Parts: sequence; structure tokens; C-alpha cells
Amino acid sequence: MSFQAYLDSIEAKTGLTPRQFVDRAHERGFDASTKATPIIEWLRDDYGIGRGHAMALVHVITKGPGINGKHVGGTGTHRDQWDTLWLDGAATRPQ
Repeated sequence: MSFQAYLDSIEAKTGLTPRQFVDRAHERGFDASTKATPIIEWLRDDYGIGRGHAMALVHVITKGPGINGKHVGGTGTHRDQWDTLWLDGAATRPQ
């Protein structure tokens, strides 16, 4: 599953866009210096998000929407079409 597919799945489940999660995380004090565990626990406890999906959000909360080029194109498990994840909702993503 691609990073973008994880984010889209979370949005479908919760009704919140990835950007809304980033904003809420920052309101809680989570940022680039935060380890994954507290973010994963928050997402699990408040939204019922599992670890794999939560890790996609941990990435955008702590590192922003850019992803490593090794995940773009190719045949890897987490391959995406672009090197920047769309955070503003699946319905508004340019094709």
C-alpha cells in the first residue's frame, strides 16, 4: 500500500484529511522532535487508527509531505506516483 493510499484510507475512516491530523498533532505539541510512539498511541486511542496507517501520519507530522525518491515509481511496497503526499483530502487531489 502506498503512503498516499494509507492517508486516503485514514481519511475515509475518520472523515479528517491528513492536513487536519497534522494541525491537530501540532496543537498537541507533536512536531519533528516527537518520537513515533506517542503519536501512534494518540491516533489509536482517539481515532482507532492501527499502527501501519498511523506510521504514514507519523511521517507527515514529523517530516512533512515529502517522501524519499525510492518510494516513487518502481515496484516497491510503498511506491507512490509523486514525491510529495497530498494532504488536503482525496476529493481535492489533482490527478
